[in-house]
Amino acid sequence: MLLGLLAALAAGVGVDWLFGDPPNKYHPVAWLGRLVGYCVPRLKGGAEKAKGAAFAVLLVIAVALAVHFLVFASMYLAGIVALAIASAIILKITIAVRGMERHAKAIMSCLETGDLAGARQNLSMIVRRKTNDLDEQHILSATIECVSESTVDGITGPIFYYSLFGPVGAFAYRAINTLDSMVGYKDDYFKDIGWMSARLDTAANYMPARITALLMIVSAKMLGADWKNSLSVLQRDHAKTFSSNAGYPMATMAGALRVRLEKIGHYALGDDQEPASLEKCKTAISIMKLTTLLFCIGVSAPIISILYLAGWWRLVLGIP
Repeated sequence: MLLGLLAALAAGVGVDWLFGDPPNKYHPVAWLGRLVGYCVPRLKGGAEKAKGAAFAVLLVIAVALAVHFLVFASMYLAGIVALAIASAIILKITIAVRGMERHAKAIMSCLETGDLAGARQNLSMIVRRKTNDLDEQHILSATIECVSESTVDGITGPIFYYSLFGPVGAFAYRAINTLDSMVGYKDDYFKDIGWMSARLDTAANYMPARITALLMIVSAKMLGADWKNSLSVLQRDHAKTFSSNAGYPMATMAGALRVRLEKIGHYALGDDQEPASLEKCKTAISIMKLTTLLFCIGVSAPIISILYLAGWWRLVLGIP
């Protein structure tokens, strides 16, 4: 069982690293997003806070139960090998190493040819802010911010909860993150419907964000980036973002790259020691990838092993 869970971790991350995501019409997370988009307008009108909270909690529970049934059925019908295969597939669905790299490189490719309009359009696909009037420096800043924040949201967060609860944990985390990305806003339309989704996401990211920031510092050291400045900026600027978690990986990345990451009118992380550039974006991607490896080897694998020795996995997977 232990080897199956560890093999699934390696396979899930490896397949995503090499091949990335399928088109949205085949992607279960995209299906989940469409379900959220369908349900949210039907929560409007009266008791929105209660309905939004119930919807968020019930959706996460339903997703967790569905994945648990799938994993249990696979193991019951075909044994540990089927468990490992199902776990690897589910984990791969929840992470996006290659996907984030592709998004960032699409923006970078436009900037290399001077196509600011194209860069803004590609950037708009991965950030919440308006992009139609951003200059090159702010496009680069937003790209680096997205790479650093997505290291938690799209990679180490799912892996962390896989380490604790198996594929059920990874997909439940992805459901929470999807809810927050779609309804966790403070505007009048979403503030009541999305309050529970936002709080669930804040709680779920508390540990992954902090562990990831520390591993980013190690990655910066190994890659020759400014790890000392990374630690300094992390300590100074992590609380400047609206999200209590997002500031950790973003401030760490800003310090490592010696750049200023700014969302106009909201926050500025790091110091303007050097301008943002395409090379800085490439280094950010390298830090993201190395942090992923360090997280799998130094955090996830030990947690899975310790919990196995404690008998946790027999309980989680329902093995008598």
